[in-house]
Amino acid sequence: MTALLLTNARLVGDGPADGLVDVLVRDGVVAGVAAAGRPGDSGVERVDLGGRFVLPGLWDAHVHLTQWALVRRRLDLSGAGSAAEVVALVRDRLAQRPPEPGTALVGYGFRDGLWPDVPTAALLDEAVGEAPVVLVSGDLHCAWLSTAGLRFVGVGTHPTGVLREAEWLPLAAAVDRVPDHLADAWVADAAAAAAARGVVGVVDLEITDNLTAWRRRFGAGFDGLRVRAGVWTSWLDDVLAEGLRTGDVLPGTGGLLEQGPYKVVTDGSLNTRTAYCHDPYPGLTGPEAHGILSVPPAELVPLMRRAHAGGLRCAIHAIGDHANTLALDAFAASGARGSVEHAQLLDDADLARFAELGVVASVQPEHALDDRDVADRHWAGRTGRAFPYGALAGAGAVLALGSDAPVAPLDPWIAVAAAVSRTRDGRPAWHPEQRIGLATALAASTDGRGLRPTAGAPADLVVLDADPLTAGAETAAVALREMPVAGTLLSGRWTHRAF
Repeated sequence: MTALLLTNARLVGDGPADGLVDVLVRDGVVAGVAAAGRPGDSGVERVDLGGRFVLPGLWDAHVHLTQWALVRRRLDLSGAGSAAEVVALVRDRLAQRPPEPGTALVGYGFRDGLWPDVPTAALLDEAVGEAPVVLVSGDLHCAWLSTAGLRFVGVGTHPTGVLREAEWLPLAAAVDRVPDHLADAWVADAAAAAAARGVVGVVDLEITDNLTAWRRRFGAGFDGLRVRAGVWTSWLDDVLAEGLRTGDVLPGTGGLLEQGPYKVVTDGSLNTRTAYCHDPYPGLTGPEAHGILSVPPAELVPLMRRAHAGGLRCAIHAIGDHANTLALDAFAASGARGSVEHAQLLDDADLARFAELGVVASVQPEHALDDRDVADRHWAGRTGRAFPYGALAGAGAVLALGSDAPVAPLDPWIAVAAAVSRTRDGRPAWHPEQRIGLATALAASTDGRGLRPTAGAPADLVVLDADPLTAGAETAAVALREMPVAGTLLSGRWTHRAF
């Protein structure tokens, strides 16, 4: 492999007085970082960065990459403020571009927690007739279907046409199913778009036989990202039987595919009012008024013990405060290592437990801005401890930032902007006391690589036209979301270059 010398680079946080540096890359690894002016060596390709900034490559710690690739081609409903608005969007799409025979019109991103009207199959049917329509919520935990859409996913009848949690999740694959070659092409396209935003790696928690899918893709030549392929309970036996441990590199993938963590979803979500909380949701009564605990401790702890014994880290979905308490209890009882995914509402008493137990808080800051209004309604009086990134950082927790794409876009700059500003679209910051510093947010996006390239580290680098550390909390909401990315290197190879 030809060596690469990145000349006249700046390191983030450096001022003009700190001078320029050269970064030498050899055999996919950073071989050295030194003051600019290194003499040319034979066999070394020189690329003059012209004072651009170099940062370790960015990671998204929580994605569903196949779903994200599919969503990029679906009807976007995220801006709809009512069921009626959704119906109008669906009607327009059907008129302009009806689905191919044998397929459904699939939309994504609706959030009905604040709607003034109620979504029903009958409401869709009035507009779409016999067209199969399947609309997936922004948090992926429910779907709204027309009567023909219900038949499309194998449901004969349903009283409302809105399927939530256990009713919907097993059916989600029916609308995600496309031929492998097409899905793989769309994933490669999504990976290229991610690389253009500085992404070098993702933790992929797709609900499927994930390792088989990624072995197929890498075997066919995929080389756009590093991938840690998570495993769900349905495929846990296969991974354990193969003796794979989290972090093991799969052969034949150029070192880019690793076994990821074991994923368990223990509760629902805020928008569907199924996140498991100590307090009931306003206006709800009955056994599910506090949300839904889908995997109670009696099931969770043995599962985590088994995964831990097999060398797998655990990634435990917990959104409500009660679910988070139980997830941390399960880490303590099982001895497992890993992360709580989402950690959206926390008891103050649980903040320090993340650091005490060595549990990573794997969070998606853009969700705080997506959900601020619905949280103000359904978690009224508790939002001071919702999406509590500042409190977690202050308690010593290790943070890892992600998107949960397709719930939010796969773009780490959006996550960083949300974490440090707690606002977008000019609105006042929502609970600004829970902001985290820009250096902290960036470090939580580089997979533990810090903010500067170091000798011996993989040559996974992002080249920027501006220093992100110069964005203050008041300007970060815009400046970081629009951060210009000049180039991305993966193992010393350009996956994106715009200069």
